[in-house]
Amino acid sequence: MSNAPSTTTTKWSLDPAHSQLEFGVRHMMLSTVKGLFTDVSGTIHYDDGNLDDAVVEVEIPVESIDTRNADRDGHLRSEDFFNAEKHPSITFKSRDVTGTPESFKVTGDLTIRGTTREVTLDAELLGGGEDPWGNQRLGFKAETKINRKDFGLTWNQALETGGVLVGDEVKISLEVQAVEASEG
Repeated sequence: MSNAPSTTTTKWSLDPAHSQLEFGVRHMMLSTVKGLFTDVSGTIHYDDGNLDDAVVEVEIPVESIDTRNADRDGHLRSEDFFNAEKHPSITFKSRDVTGTPESFKVTGDLTIRGTTREVTLDAELLGGGEDPWGNQRLGFKAETKINRKDFGLTWNQALETGGVLVGDEVKISLEVQAVEASEG
């Protein structure tokens, strides 16, 4: 499978106002704390008839993290976790897309805190159409799980009652809308 766009492939730009990247991590082994990144940009090169040539590239500014708690967000941006000063962005670049529009897998390189690992997202094309302003749009959803320690996010604290403050597994869920990029 090729990872370079074909000449018939259309370029789509992620619409940050209509895209959402959420995550969830266990807290104190009791519940899941959820958060999101409020800023996401990227492109999708996609030919309606051929997923094999699709290419996805995404950039997420770490500063845009939002868990509805300013102190926690500050801690997540710090050197203990994402180290946003040294590693301001999380990136993803696909290497392979397989399946059908109803159910496909996107495998690629996820880079967090300067560490790159291969991840596979289970994805689905939600649909496409023209918006009220004449722009063509596509909607996708995808999800995956990662181990945060694989990316150097190792900070934790043991609890007196047993267990740890922060779980290792991170569930990631995306719903994105992309608009056809204008030529030129």
